[in-house]
Amino acid sequence: MRFFVHLLWIGLLLGCTPKPPTSGGPEMSLAERGKTVYMANCIACHNKDPKLDGPIGPANHGSSLDLVRARVLEAKYPPNYKPKRDTKLMQPMPFLKNDIEALHAFLNE
Repeated sequence: MRFFVHLLWIGLLLGCTPKPPTSGGPEMSLAERGKTVYMANCIACHNKDPKLDGPIGPANHGSSLDLVRARVLEAKYPPNYKPKRDTKLMQPMPFLKNDIEALHAFLNE
């Protein structure tokens, strides 16, 4: 009987392994992964529809890869870029460095 109880505990522990929110399965497209990242990290300031302005952040649909990379990783603008809003509220999010291409794909759907 104890053997089965141990097997049950092992099964429960293995089944409860957390998965990172940005790790999509093979069936998840780059844009779908980007949407997941966007919804988890960006909609506090930007609209959940990237084509619309948010309460703090502007619409960001169609943003270039250079802009997404600069804004997300360093909270800066690429050279010669004229911002829609000249605020300094956005904080860098270097933890998203592996999701830049996915965010770009979502913002350019």
